[in-house]
This record gives sequence, structure tokens and C-alpha cells, in this order.
Amino acid sequence: MEQQRKEATERLLSTQGHDNLFYSEENDGVGVGDGGLVAVSNFTSILGLSIFMAACITFGFGCAIGYSSPTQSSIMEDLGLSVAEFSLFGSILSIGSLIGAAISGKITDLFGRKLTMWILNLFYIGGWLAIAFTKAPWLLNLGRISLGFTNGISGYLAPIYIAEITTKNVRGRFTTILQLMVGWGASFMYVVGSFVHWRTLALLATIPGLLQVLLIFFIPESPRWLAKVGREKELEAALLCLRGDKADISDEAIEIKNHVESLKSSSRGGIVDIFQKKYVRPLLTVVGMMVLTNLGGINAFAYYSGAIFVSAGISSMVGLITLAATQTVVGILGTTIIDKLGRRPLLLVSSAGLCFSSFLTGVSFFLKDFNWWDQGSPILAFIGLLMYMGSYALGGGLPWLLVSELFPINVKGSAGSICNFMGNSTGWVVGYYFNLLTEGSSAGIFFTFSAFCCANFILIATMVPETKGRTLEEIQASITPSSD
Repeated sequence: MEQQRKEATERLLSTQGHDNLFYSEENDGVGVGDGGLVAVSNFTSILGLSIFMAACITFGFGCAIGYSSPTQSSIMEDLGLSVAEFSLFGSILSIGSLIGAAISGKITDLFGRKLTMWILNLFYIGGWLAIAFTKAPWLLNLGRISLGFTNGISGYLAPIYIAEITTKNVRGRFTTILQLMVGWGASFMYVVGSFVHWRTLALLATIPGLLQVLLIFFIPESPRWLAKVGREKELEAALLCLRGDKADISDEAIEIKNHVESLKSSSRGGIVDIFQKKYVRPLLTVVGMMVLTNLGGINAFAYYSGAIFVSAGISSMVGLITLAATQTVVGILGTTIIDKLGRRPLLLVSSAGLCFSSFLTGVSFFLKDFNWWDQGSPILAFIGLLMYMGSYALGGGLPWLLVSELFPINVKGSAGSICNFMGNSTGWVVGYYFNLLTEGSSAGIFFTFSAFCCANFILIATMVPETKGRTLEEIQASITPSSD
């Protein structure tokens, strides 16, 4: 059938005299060729602007994550904080994320994707201003928890929004860009934070929020959310806006409407829907990946990488700048290959890299504790940290893509809230206790991280389905058939 479709399309194009047009399987339609180059005709300026808007959200997410790493010593000195007090400041981001995660699905379902973005901006900009002008630790922590609340919701909202507005042939690529932007946000903090005062750095971090204030007027609401709430005329207008005024959106609109209607007929209503038998496997799979990723130490590496470099005998500035470059290169690589190789290969390579790099970092601290190979142990730590953050940049954000792909619109909010809450719960534990545990055994904590990353690799290898090249409706129909 697919071959017949290809041949028929090519015959039609040849009869119309369009020598530079051809059938493109990658784009699922007609491409424009000249020397092997393909232009995707359904990528519009509004779609690009919408993706950029989501990228600003996740860039801010990364800024919040990376802020504590280059500023630890200066904040502790200026405000007179102890190690325990700064650990509270670093980890309280996860407390705010827990609050945001608990309501992330509900608030985005209730208010829609765009209005939720407005709400997040208030907390985001307000949080950074509180940190920038604080004179007391309590206001510092209040600003941090406000940023955490923003992260708890945006970690769910941004990939969901991208997945719901893009087509199947580019969905993975553009959703993975969000993870790249998280890395860039953290890298921005690492690099700039090495040269500017921590209060100035907090003011600079408000820039993504200010950009969002300007851009949000020009982007459309998610067509799938509009279908869910019964605003069908607005759904078609949003699709035309995203696909172009001359695009034929009738088939896509009908598919979305029919899928939403079928879900309504089988839905019991409320959060109980997610606990139906047909959703158990995907829910346990994604929750498991998020929990094991966080127990694998990502918050420890992200929050305190500067301190880890110093404790390993490496210059914090050199380490953080190199780390930023590594995340950028690997993140770009991930965005270019995800829609070609698929989700599973990237997840497997990423989790294997996290496992090995955690173990390597543990070995370096083990050698350092016993004063063995004094010249080589810092090099091992340096390689381990770069490999860890590079591996995370490659596939660490893909569980959120799977949330947007595996769960239909009627349970996506509930599934997102549960996954978000469980992931942030374990993330807080790691972020808060890491500094305290390393005072006892640095090597032991990194070996523990490695074990959790190994468990995550096994989970991915045995449970995660491949979702590339299919529409959201096709994926959800195959993963969660209508019958229980």
C-alpha cells in the first residue's frame, strides 16, 4: 500500500511538470529536492515561533537547575550559610517542583497550555527577582522554591505542547530540542556564573521569562487540548495557523476529533482513568524511568558539579565551561538522530553512559580517598562528569517525550502529574542528601548512582516501546487498545 502511494504521488508530480518535487517517506509526503536536499513544506513560521516559546521555557528550567553550581561558595560567603543551609537552598528547587508536579497535569488540562504558560511566567520572574535582591536566607529559599514550582509544571508542559502541535516526522526532533535547551540553560549558568556576581546572574536568568511575555500573544493553543474541551472551530484555526493557510488539515482534524470522541465514550472521568488496566504498563514504565534517572544522580551532578570538580582537584571554571561545551555538542547530536534511530536506541545508549560514567567518577574518588594515583584520579573524575552530563543530554529528557506519546489526552494530565511527582520526589532526596553523604563516602554515593543507572538500562531494554514515525493517535491506539 505504501509503495503504491509513493508511485501514485510521483506519477502525479511528473504529469504536473514539477521536476524538482518527489515523494519523501521521511516527511510523509511531498518534498522539494535539489541535490538531495529536502525542505519540509509544513514547517511554518508560527510553528517555529511556538517551538521557540517552548524552548524559552526549558532554557529557564535549565537556568534554575544550573544556578547553584557556580554560585555555591559566593552565596555561602555573602549570606553566611552553612553546608546544610546551602544544601537546603539547592534541593528546595525539588520541593517546589514537587508542588508543581502534583498539579501540573490538572492545571494544564483545566486552563489550557497557553494560560498555564502565563501563570508560570509570574512565578519564574518573581523567583529570580527574590533571589537577586534577597538580604536573608528565607527570601533566597522562597525564590528558589518559586523556580521549582515553575520547573515542576514546565517539565510536563513544554514537551506535551510540542508533541501536540508538531507532525509525526519531526515530533521527536523538536521535543528533544527542549532537553538541549535545558542543557544550554544550565551551561549558561555554568559559564556566565564563573564571571559575574550571583545577584547579577539571577537578573540575567529573567531574560527567558521576559521573552515569553512578548511571544505568548502570537502562538496558538494546542489543537488536541481544544478538541478535548469541544472547541472544534478553534481547533481547525489552530491547525491552519500551525500548518499554513493553504494546508489541507481536514484529515488531521478528523483524526484528532475522532480519537478524542472515542476516549470520551470510554472514560470514567477524573484521575481514576489512569488506573485502568490498559494504562498500567506504560505508566509503570515511564514512572520507573523517571525515578531511576533521578536516583541515578542527575540532580547531584547538575546542582553541585562545580563543587564536585573542586573536590576532585579540578578548576571549577575549566570544568564547568568544558561541561557546557560537551552538553551542547551531544545535545545537538541527539536532536539530529532521534527521528532516524528512534527513542529506544538513544535511551539505551544514554542510560549505559550514565551507568559507566557514574562508576568511573566513583573510581576516581575511591583512588583519591586512599591517595592512589594522585595525578590520574582527577582526570578520571573530569572524564566521568563530562560523560555523565553528555549522556544525560543525549537521552535524559526522553521519558517526557514518552509521556506525551504514550498517554491519550484524557489521561495525559493524570499520568504527567504522577510521573512528575514521583521523579521530583526522588530528585529532592538526591539533591538534599548528596552533600551530606559525600562527607562520609564520595566513592560510595557515585557507585550507588551507577547501580540505579544500570537498573534503568534493564528497564528500558525490557519495557520501552519504539514510537518513532507514528502519529500520537496511532501510538496510543497500539499501546492502549480500547478494550481493557
